[in-house]
Amino acid sequence: MADSLAHNLAAPGLLMQVAVALACVGLGWLCARVLRRIFAVDDLKQPVVQIGLRSFAQVLTPLLAVLFLVLAKLIAAKWQQPVSFLRLAIPLMASLGLMRFVFYVLRRVFVRDRGVSTFLLLFEKAFGALIWGSVLLYITGLWPDLVDYLANTILPIGRHQVSLLAIFQALISVLVTLIIALWAGATLEQRLMRLNTMHSSLRTVVARMARAVLVLVAVLLSLSLVGIDLTVLSVFGGALGVALGLGLQKIASSYVSGFVILLERSLSIGDMVGVGTYYGKVTQINSRFTVLEALDGIESIVPNDVFMTNAVQNYSLNHRILRLSTQLTIVYQENIEEVLTILEEAVSIVERVTHEILPQAILLKIGSSGLELEVGFWIVDPENGRLNVLSDVNRAIWRALQTHKIKVAQSRTDLRMVASHSPGADSQQVAQIDSQSVLPNSKNIL
Repeated sequence: MADSLAHNLAAPGLLMQVAVALACVGLGWLCARVLRRIFAVDDLKQPVVQIGLRSFAQVLTPLLAVLFLVLAKLIAAKWQQPVSFLRLAIPLMASLGLMRFVFYVLRRVFVRDRGVSTFLLLFEKAFGALIWGSVLLYITGLWPDLVDYLANTILPIGRHQVSLLAIFQALISVLVTLIIALWAGATLEQRLMRLNTMHSSLRTVVARMARAVLVLVAVLLSLSLVGIDLTVLSVFGGALGVALGLGLQKIASSYVSGFVILLERSLSIGDMVGVGTYYGKVTQINSRFTVLEALDGIESIVPNDVFMTNAVQNYSLNHRILRLSTQLTIVYQENIEEVLTILEEAVSIVERVTHEILPQAILLKIGSSGLELEVGFWIVDPENGRLNVLSDVNRAIWRALQTHKIKVAQSRTDLRMVASHSPGADSQQVAQIDSQSVLPNSKNIL
């Protein structure tokens, strides 16, 4: 091909081939744009139809361009016109489509909210260099020689003789099937997360199990394609079982606990939970661990077996209504019912206090220092924290007490001076301090 291309580069038909190639690329871009508009659907209304459309759209332009280039080459060859440049353009456009598709799939599978990782960028550059190098070998005519060299190079592996070509074919088949499985799993997970009719925990466990099954099927299929006997995996399975029983039981327990949590729906994304010393909102439920985001923004990675072996407080399991309370002690007075009403009205005007269940002030105890009261109220957004709403409620109560001149009971110290006589020593005065609660109007006796 290289000699034919060099011979035809100086031919008068070169400009015509370049024009035809550019026309094929432009026609492919125009047709791809028209097809995108025709098949454009709403993701929420037709999620099944949309699966794969966007990924196919990434390679639609180069794919259509290759199709038109092949047709142009066939027509030019029939009319005995030079086609060397068209032969060059076909693998170039095909390689471009392949790279765009692979890059799109990799970013759909491995890229999250935090952006593209450095390893993925390096892999994309290495993959692009490999594709362009293969195209260069094909154009220069060295590709068949490379294939023959790999096929004739034999490596002894145990009792078997394996060529380099077979090893590369096995690696490529495993990578291709594995990437396709991960892509299908990521796409399925994205569609499941949009189904509002299914519980979030059930959607998560179905997505995780589907991805695991797809990866397993991809590995088994790729191994069978390269001629590896799958019965050898029985030895690996036995070794893996022994390893799980001896050294990996904590990891296995976390994985099993993760699926149990998702299946029984005891935790969901967005729940406010407390377990041990951890408290926060559930942001992720993975196979091995769960991420809790505290109110100060700190994220805690908690193994799933912790939720199975410890008591868990879920503030939003069946409902999101949470009761909070604050206590205070006021001086003795006759109009206690009026005071309770004032406190209830003061708390009810706080923004986060819900009116579905009205605040309630109760008399807990007639204590030695005053009347001990408790004001209970309910909120429906526990994920926004409890301390800030308690602060708002206490400030509202304090303003109400100041407005209606209601005094809060205070603890005071009673100081008594007692004369003490000890044998063999002069009399001396010893100060004793007794701490006790007295009313503001009481008098200290010295």
